Amino acid sequence: MNNLDFLMAGVGGQGTILASNILAEVGLQLGYDVKKAEVHGMAQRGGEVDSHVRWGSKVYSPLVEENNVDYLVGFEMLEAARFPQYLKEGAVSLVNDYRINPPLVNLGKAQYPSKKEIESLLLSRADKVIWVEGTGIAKELGNPAMVGVVMLGALSNLVGGDKEAWLEVIGQMVPPKFVDLNKEAFLEGRKVTG
Repeated sequence: MNNLDFLMAGVGGQGTILASNILAEVGLQLGYDVKKAEVHGMAQRGGEVDSHVRWGSKVYSPLVEENNVDYLVGFEMLEAARFPQYLKEGAVSLVNDYRINPPLVNLGKAQYPSKKEIESLLLSRADKVIWVEGTGIAKELGNPAMVGVVMLGALSNLVGGDKEAWLEVIGQMVPPKFVDLNKEAFLEGRKVTG
């Protein structure tokens, strides 16, 4: 049983917390010891939300140290770009191809980095960057807040576990009236890396 460390980075309203809860529960279902921690900055106002999720045979700390993340899941491009120092050699970055301008960019006092610059930054540590049209897929399905579940779908092919186990956990953790739609979002995300 390999230890796997995940860092999920997004902004409030993107489903980062729900996605990290699902990821933690799937790890438990797969027989891992699991720990999870979250950092919330003004989440309700579009502020940063970061979650650390760790799967292992025995996990002692919920926080992933720098140079140890196996999978960085960025729900927004700039949020993903904040964490290359956490990536270990051989890591994979899954990044939602979506940008939310910070206030300083909107005010013309800062420039949002290009997609190429963000990818280059992540590749300075990661072996691979996979771009996911997560927000686009979620919008097509009718709810942009499902981007987190789309990203989990893309991640699920990389970390394993039976597809049905993932779907079962989604069914348990999502409000009943949104279960079918979230399962569809997850399956669409799997197509990205499948």
